[in-house]
Amino acid sequence: MAEYRRLALAVSDTDKAQRAAQRLRGDHHWVPLEDADAVVVLGGDGYMLQTLHQMLETKRIIPAYGMNLGTVGFLMNKLGSINAPIAERVAAARAQTVSPLDMTATTQSGETITGHAINEVSLLRETRQTAKLQISVGGKIRIPELACDGVLVATPAGSTAYNFSANGPILPLSCGLLALTPISAFRPRRWRGAILPDFLPISIKALNASKRPVSAVADQKEIRDIASIDVKIAHECDLTLLFDRGHSLDERIVGEQFMI
Repeated sequence: MAEYRRLALAVSDTDKAQRAAQRLRGDHHWVPLEDADAVVVLGGDGYMLQTLHQMLETKRIIPAYGMNLGTVGFLMNKLGSINAPIAERVAAARAQTVSPLDMTATTQSGETITGHAINEVSLLRETRQTAKLQISVGGKIRIPELACDGVLVATPAGSTAYNFSANGPILPLSCGLLALTPISAFRPRRWRGAILPDFLPISIKALNASKRPVSAVADQKEIRDIASIDVKIAHECDLTLLFDRGHSLDERIVGEQFMI
């Protein structure tokens, strides 16, 4: 059982989260995020992602224990009894490592912009015209020209999100793999994507980008008019999510494959 002496509280601005926070504030001596050993996150998956990205940006990464007050709550724990001592719940939780992606995007104007993605990095067409993309993996061109609406690179944690909706594979959390999934591929028509070792770098180049502009999205961060992106796993930025026993992220990923 881990011991987290100093806990911070991060609260979504929704009414449900704010009401729950009022009940929790008297349950523990909370400290600012920058002084905490772990953070309790009240909200939904979107707010959890926002909190994790804040940690990545400030390079102050601590374990996060989520309590679901959103819709799906894939990255969260069940709210349960809010009267149970929160410090005990956090101390008894099991740690799960989530490795984000590191994206470097180059725009048509030559600007270089970086970002992280916990779920996926996607490249999407900006206009009615099909995007044409060149895909390289491990330093080799694998697809000289892919005509499509877009393509995405998903982590195991994100494989049940947009990737799964695009008919990509669900990946076990500790598999060391990434999913490379096309979105409405037109040519080559039979390509359904690839499952790749996560140590291989992935590069995607927009062909004829001025006529067929594309945007890159790293989770919630969008960059328009992209010339190319480079994507790789960022183990140096590994994140830790805390889950109640019996409600691990691994089990949720397995369970998603049997929901009909």
